[in-house]
Formats: sequence, C-alpha cells, structure tokens
Amino acid sequence: MKSIEERVGEYIPKVLDQANSNIDKQMSELENLPELLYNSSQVLSILRKDSYLYQSNLHNDRFLVNSYLSRTYLTDKSPILGIFVWSKDRLFSSTKVFYSGFHKAPNFREAESIVLQNETDLAFQGKPPFFLMSKQIQDFENRKNIGTISLAVQLSFIGDILMEIKDQNKAEMWVMNQQGRVIYHTNHEQIGTVEDINQYPITNGSFTSYKNGERQLVSVSKSEKMNWTIVHRIPVKYLTVKAELVKDVTILFFAIIGLATVIISIFMAWDVSRPIHNLSNLMKNVEKGDFEVDLKVDSRDEIGILAQSFNSMVSKIRELIQQNYHIELRQKQAELYALQSQINPHFMYNTLETISMAVEEGEDDTVVEMVALLGGMMRFSLSNKNRIVAFNKEVEHIENYLTIQKYRFDERLDFHIQSDINLHHYYSPKFILQPIIENCIKHGLETRRRKLTIGIYIKKIQGTEDIIVSVQDDGTGINEETLEEINSLLKSDPIARRDSGFGLINVHARILMLFGEEYGLTVESRVKDGTVVMIRIPVIEGAEQIRKYERKEDPFYG
Repeated sequence: MKSIEERVGEYIPKVLDQANSNIDKQMSELENLPELLYNSSQVLSILRKDSYLYQSNLHNDRFLVNSYLSRTYLTDKSPILGIFVWSKDRLFSSTKVFYSGFHKAPNFREAESIVLQNETDLAFQGKPPFFLMSKQIQDFENRKNIGTISLAVQLSFIGDILMEIKDQNKAEMWVMNQQGRVIYHTNHEQIGTVEDINQYPITNGSFTSYKNGERQLVSVSKSEKMNWTIVHRIPVKYLTVKAELVKDVTILFFAIIGLATVIISIFMAWDVSRPIHNLSNLMKNVEKGDFEVDLKVDSRDEIGILAQSFNSMVSKIRELIQQNYHIELRQKQAELYALQSQINPHFMYNTLETISMAVEEGEDDTVVEMVALLGGMMRFSLSNKNRIVAFNKEVEHIENYLTIQKYRFDERLDFHIQSDINLHHYYSPKFILQPIIENCIKHGLETRRRKLTIGIYIKKIQGTEDIIVSVQDDGTGINEETLEEINSLLKSDPIARRDSGFGLINVHARILMLFGEEYGLTVESRVKDGTVVMIRIPVIEGAEQIRKYERKEDPFYG
C-alpha cells in the first residue's frame, strides 16, 4: 500500500505541473487581450475626450466603443464574460449576459492584480464563477493614463483543464494564490475561501494528511508564472483503483514497445536503399498533408539519424495540429508554420530522390556526404530549442542546405559566404537565412537554365551596434509590381500577414517582434540583374543579451 502511495505521489504532481503549464499559457494570452484596444485609433480618440457638448455625442461614442469591445473580445469560444472600460467617469462595456453592480472604476492598486468574484460588487446573470483582470490604459502619444480596462474572465477554462485529471466524486481539486485565497474549486461554493498555507509543508510534491479522520494523499504544484498552486486531494483508499489503471496502462505501454522492437529488428536486416525508398514514399504522403505516418528504422548510421529526425518532425507537426483543435492558442499556429519552413517536404523529397539516384549509380561517397549533411540540418532544426543561436551555427546550417542543392543542380548553382565578424562570438535569430535562400533558388534557378550564383555577406556596421546580412543573387530579379507588393507588406503589419506566402515576410515579422521597428528586411531588385535582400539585426553577444531575447515572445516559437 505504501509503494502505491509513493508511485501515485510521484505521478500526480507531474500531471499537476502540466495543468499549471496549460493554465499559465491561457493566462498569458488573456494578459495580452487588453492590448487589442490599441488597434482602434477611433476608440483611443474617444477615450481622450474630456467632455461633451451634447449628450447625444456621448451616446454615439458609447455605442461605437461598446460595438468594438463586443466584436473584439466576446467571441463564442472566448472565456470572457464581459469587458469594461472606465475613462474619465465614463463606463463603456459589453457583456455576454446581463450584469449588475460595478458602479466605479478600479483604483490603480486593484488594476495591478486579479480581483476575485467575492471582492467586487460585479455580478452576472446565472452567477457564473469569474475573476477580474484589470490594466491601465496608457495614451502613449500624450504620455498619460486615460482609463482602466477590466476583463471579467469565466473560470470555466480552469475547470476544463482540471477536469481532465480529476477523478469524479473521489478527488477534489482547487487553485489558490500565494495568500491561500481559492481562485477556483471543483466545489464552486469554496471559491473565494482562504486556505491555511501553513498546512502545506511543500510547494511541489505530495504528502499525507487527515480530513474527518480519513487519511488523504495531497499533491501540490506551484506555477512559475502566476505563482498559483494547484492542490489535488484524494482519500488513500481509492489509490488501489488508480494503481490498477496505472498497471494496465504500463502493460499496454510495454506491449507496444515490444511490438515496435520486433518491427525495428526486422527492418535492421534491410539494405540502405530500401529505407531511403520508404522514406521518399512517406515524404510524398506528408507533402499531400498526411501526417499519420511512421518510419521504423533502428540503425545508428546516417540513415538511422535521418529516419529518427523524420519521425520526430512528423510527430511534432502532428502534435501541434492536435493541440490546435483542443487549445485556442494562436502561438501554436505560428509554431507549425515555423516547423514546416525549417524542414520543407518538397526540399526533402527532391533531396531523397537525388540520394536514391546516387545509390542506384553506386556513388557511395556522395550518398554518405549528402545523408550526413541532411542529418546535420535535421539535428539543427529539431534538437536546438533556442530561438537565438550562434552565427556560426546558422551559417553552417545554410551552408549544408546550399551544398545539398549544389549536388542537385550540379554546375548550375554556385555560392560563397564571407564574414567580417567572429561568427562564434555573435548570435542571430534562428532560421532567418533559409527562407530567403529558398526564394533565391526557386525564383532564380528553377525558372531558368543558366547558372545562378548566391553570395552571403555578413558584416558589422561601423559606428553602430548593428549587423547587416546581405543575400545577393544574379537571378531573374523581381518585377516592379511584385517588388512593390513585397515592400508594401514589409512597411505595413507583417505580424498580421505572416501567412502571406512570402518567406521573407515571415522572417521580417520575427525580427520586428524581437528587436523593434528599426530592424528587419529591405529588398532591392531589378529584372534580369538579380535581387539583394538586406537583413538588419542588433549585435547580440553575451549570456545576458541572449537571455533577454530568449524571454521575448516570438510568435513563430510560442
């Protein structure tokens, strides 16, 4: 019995950690919602007004602001019950259901924290549990505060996350803040009550206690972002049932592992060309949108590394798609785009076709080198989770890519890379070169027959703290209409248009989000003379600067 307690006591905190992570992600998205108010210049103009000559003008402004709030915040799947904007003794609001109370604006102290339902006079029809998130509205042009925005967030999203792990009618769960105030409880009547923090000897893990003379197993997990604690409490007598379930799952897991081991051992007897051929066929399915594929190869050579990277790639894409169906997080859509850009199925298919031809012609050295290059690209794409990498790693990745393309196009492609900086000393955002090089090859080589030369030049601008990366080609160039369209997208809002179809637009959007409007891409081109893409980024060196940019939210990496 004690061993069961120990196993469950180790397992439940891990599950609670995942629930905390999901809650933190949802709260991060909710914290960003007030920023949508700044997207409407009309609303900001109304909030700047001090007084009205006619009451009708106030009614008209209230209608305009309320309509914007309803369209922007009160979507069907949003957990937002209501949105309230206080500005100069005026209330603008929009709610999903009728409400009462909330007759005065929150003061500055309240606007810095989350206000629970029992701490405010606001109430909604049907009495759904909720909390208030408030934030001051800043007029950045005039440098002053023009109001307060408050979001009434329904607690159902926390309930949905907790109900995935709660054992109905046996365990109880709740979320509380650092002061012990219960933010959410599976028993809604307990919301707003205060727990004695001193009865919890640890902040992460499991311990036993007694309730009404019955022994209980209590598991706790404290989140990193919100500093909220999830508590799971279940009578010890129910743990045997849990243990049986864990036992069945473990048996099934080992059965699957055993079956996979048998299949992999059979495939180990096959030669090199068969796995490459199978991988090529599976890549065709992936290119058509079928991600339910799996390649069983258990070798430790280059082919094995390539197969493992492929399985990991497909698994990550499949995982991202599944998460998009269950969690309304826009960052996940951006991650899926970035992963697909990093490992282009069309490029993979063409490369594997080239390798397959080399195998058939007996060019063993060529096969080994191309597979090693492709394996290196895969490792860089999937093993390094940082968004900021050393310049030499980024350059090595694009050099591998261009070398593979040179094998494919032979003498029709040439390239050279020059740098005036120490590539090991400075750092760069990950994957800023490959989308641009892909465009060079696609529009400069695949549409004509003569040779294409690509030059990459990296230098630090003297007198500044900026680095310029210049990608030049002598291809067919870009016509004026297309060039004008690209420059228009670069000057407008590239973040909102990151699915526009232009790889360089997405690179520009990422740099803009990380470093600010003074950085990004510029494009110059003339038909028949080629194209020059200039990438401007700040100097990044030292652990402190790397951590600074790693913490910033990149919409393409979540």
